[in-house]
Amino acid sequence: MGLFRFIFSKTFLIQLVLAGIVLLILSFLTMQWLDYSTNQDQRIEVPDLAKMNLDNVENRLEELNLDFEILDSANFNPDYPRYSVIDQVPAPGKFVKEDRKIYLTLNPSGYRKIEVPNNLIRKTRRQVEPTLRSLGFEIGEISYKPDIAEDAVLELRHKGKLVNPGEKLMKTSRIDLVLGDGSGRYRETNEDSIDNGGDTENEVNEF
Repeated sequence: MGLFRFIFSKTFLIQLVLAGIVLLILSFLTMQWLDYSTNQDQRIEVPDLAKMNLDNVENRLEELNLDFEILDSANFNPDYPRYSVIDQVPAPGKFVKEDRKIYLTLNPSGYRKIEVPNNLIRKTRRQVEPTLRSLGFEIGEISYKPDIAEDAVLELRHKGKLVNPGEKLMKTSRIDLVLGDGSGRYRETNEDSIDNGGDTENEVNEF
């Protein structure tokens, strides 16, 4: 009976109310501290850094109290300046907290070099052209010289120089093909003339 009376006594009820008030105050102060320590109400909009060089990126992010980290370079993109930002995470327009890192991907200085396959000589033009294009090369002039095999690739050339199998050239380089004409005649044609349905032909001594 003594405990029952104490629970419903005025003294106990006052203590219960005071304990509740103290608990509410402590909860409020705790939430305020968490908000302050974690910057819950601080939102910084991520700027668009595309095509900026690193000096400009550093200055822009420093103004916003943001940091950055550079990821590996991507494949060269001719639409962006060299060493400029071509991708970023988080994306522009996203909201982040102070000191958040922005991860950047930079455009390299140029196309990477690609090794010319060593098994193209004596293959047919129909086999070689798709192989070179799939590697990122462009097909340049097509010329012919006497050989028993018609349309067989006899030489690969770049800017007039012979390309040896295994040699590395910049991606998008134009490679000229020298083919056998199978008839003992020599003719020279380029892609434009092929597209127009014409070619030029020069007589040489028959074998």
